[in-house]
Amino acid sequence: MVKKNSLLVIVIYATLTVGCKTLSPRLPDNLSLPTTFSGKSDTINIGAISRKEFFADTNLLALIDTAVKNNFDVKNAYQRIQFAAAGVRISKARFLPNLSPELSARVDRFGRYTMNGVGNFDTNLSPNIGQDSKIPNPTPDLYLGFRTSWEIGLWGRFRNMKKAAVARFLASEKGRHLIITDLVAEVSRLYYELLALDNELLTTKNNIELQEDAVEIINVMKEAGRSNELAVKQFEAQLLDTRSIQIELQQEIIGIENKLNLLLARFPQPIKRGRPIREQIFPERIQAGVPSSLLTQRPDIVQAELELQAAKADIKVARAAFFPSLNIGAYAGFNAFKPELLLRSPESVALGALAGISAPLWNQAIIKSNFRRINSQQLEAYNNYQRSIVNGVQEVVTTMNGIENYNKIYNLKKQETESLYQAVAASKDLFVAGKASYLEVITAQKSVLQSELEWSETRKKQFISLIDLYRALGGGWE
Repeated sequence: MVKKNSLLVIVIYATLTVGCKTLSPRLPDNLSLPTTFSGKSDTINIGAISRKEFFADTNLLALIDTAVKNNFDVKNAYQRIQFAAAGVRISKARFLPNLSPELSARVDRFGRYTMNGVGNFDTNLSPNIGQDSKIPNPTPDLYLGFRTSWEIGLWGRFRNMKKAAVARFLASEKGRHLIITDLVAEVSRLYYELLALDNELLTTKNNIELQEDAVEIINVMKEAGRSNELAVKQFEAQLLDTRSIQIELQQEIIGIENKLNLLLARFPQPIKRGRPIREQIFPERIQAGVPSSLLTQRPDIVQAELELQAAKADIKVARAAFFPSLNIGAYAGFNAFKPELLLRSPESVALGALAGISAPLWNQAIIKSNFRRINSQQLEAYNNYQRSIVNGVQEVVTTMNGIENYNKIYNLKKQETESLYQAVAASKDLFVAGKASYLEVITAQKSVLQSELEWSETRKKQFISLIDLYRALGGGWE
């Protein structure tokens, strides 16, 4: 007996020693966040502002609300949350014993020279055995009752499983927030693209009217002998080119509208717009807050952090696999070798219980490989977390500088367009007076069209940069 106890102690000690010698992974130090974005000491974070406060256009807000409600990706994200929630419920159930009803039947035919065969034969000859108690051969084994098994969560194994499941559940919720943030940004971007295209289409129509006037003037001058057919064809060719631009813009508008309708999960239909893009309100001052706000506000960063927490819990679960486990089992029910005797109480009532400790000794290679695999996943989760932080800071810095630079470009393009309109008027007057060639008029008209289209494009880029900053700061998902 002493030897058996000594052997048990040695087995448990060896198992614990192997478990303690497992790798204890240490994650690298976290990156140090900069104190400000681009050296600016901003304190107000526009990402913390709700989209109803951030977007002034009520038509855009209506589109965003419809998209958040109906978008297919958002609906799929909700299903992923339900999947993760089921994982949490499963992890909680691990703390409870498993109880299941059982109805089983089995038949064994024991040979004459087997232990059971000899024992049953001898038992049937005993004078103490009644006719009902004689064991038939083949021998049925009938059971009706309950069985339970319960693994005690030693070493925090189940507790860490629950932690990992809860962290992944919260990460799935942040994944949904990330999808909504990107959706709000994409709907807004397409909306302002539509407004920009509307403005470009209006600009093109106005230029077509100017060019039609120019064609009429050149035809009158040709009839008066002050111009020639070459000049007429040049003006007509320019007019035809501008009309083709108009048709191309109309097709682009249809394409953008349908992209928006897809995000809203509806069939093609016109998109209701608000004010023209040049009349849309653009904030005079943009403040991004401090980089540390990204850690709590930006969904992808918080999601990556939760995935890292889940990976850390997985490591603890994998480490617990090196140590012994305690299992308890029990059963209670009716057991008999004849159907008519199965429910006879108390003679057929059967009860039993078993508790045991098992320790992994011969499968250490599998457990170690699994441990290293999970450790690699933890390091990957850590790298993803660090990358999301670096990416978030870079996106904010890029968009903040983009807003500032596009504001400058917008003002320059405005001045350029105004100057070119004056040039068009001057070239027409000079051409009529015979002091400028028709090529100078055509060049002036082409330049003003190009400049005004670029002016509209710059206005669009201003709003898109603002939207990108809002998304980069984690706004829009509330």
